Amino acid sequence: MIVKQHTRSSLAAAGCMALVAVGGTFAAMSYPSEPAKALIVYDPTNYSQNLLTAARTLQQVNNQIKSLQNEAQSLLNQGKNLTTIGFPELQALTQTLQQIDVLMGQAQGIQFQVSTLNQQFRQLYPTSNGSLSLSSQVSAARARLDTEMTAYQHTMTVQAQVVENIQSDASALSAMVERSQNAEGALQASQATNQLLALTAKQQFQIQQLLAAQYRADALERANRAQAASDAQAATAKFLGNGTAYTPN
Repeated sequence: MIVKQHTRSSLAAAGCMALVAVGGTFAAMSYPSEPAKALIVYDPTNYSQNLLTAARTLQQVNNQIKSLQNEAQSLLNQGKNLTTIGFPELQALTQTLQQIDVLMGQAQGIQFQVSTLNQQFRQLYPTSNGSLSLSSQVSAARARLDTEMTAYQHTMTVQAQVVENIQSDASALSAMVERSQNAEGALQASQATNQLLALTAKQQFQIQQLLAAQYRADALERANRAQAASDAQAATAKFLGNGTAYTPN
């Protein structure tokens, strides 16, 4: 009787285990398992290296941009250095010099020409005037006096023209200085300097011409004095004759 009960218990237990196994199979067949997901792994060393590479690349790009900017600025500076500057005062300076040249050419009696100076001087100031008649001597003296007065008038005319030119030179100098201060490049600064030098040269030419006119007038005055003294000596010698006293017949 005990054996039968043990057998029944064993069979019951086996049957339960079989049902559990079958139920597990059914459960496994009814509910499939979820697939495995990929895990993200963070590597701090690789991240820092990538960040450093990106920073270096950005720095290279910035350096290239700066280099292009410097090249562009260099081209702009070269363009400014090659930019020319206008010089409208040159025509005015040339015209004033031409005006003085015209006045210098109006000199009468003894002109400013080397080829004709000696001949004109001998006509006004002969070496010997004793053979001329009294009327001829008076005419020659009058011609020398007129030449001297004309020379002084000519000198004053040149002086007046130079004084008038000073006003235009002052305005030209102001414009040149302003243009020199506003020069953008080396070429404009050099041209402005040349303009100032041209104005200085023009003023020196005026001074030379003025001194030439003044010295001409002074030379004519001294020549007239010397000729008057020579004429007086010739007239005295002619009046005295050979020194023999007069004896009536």
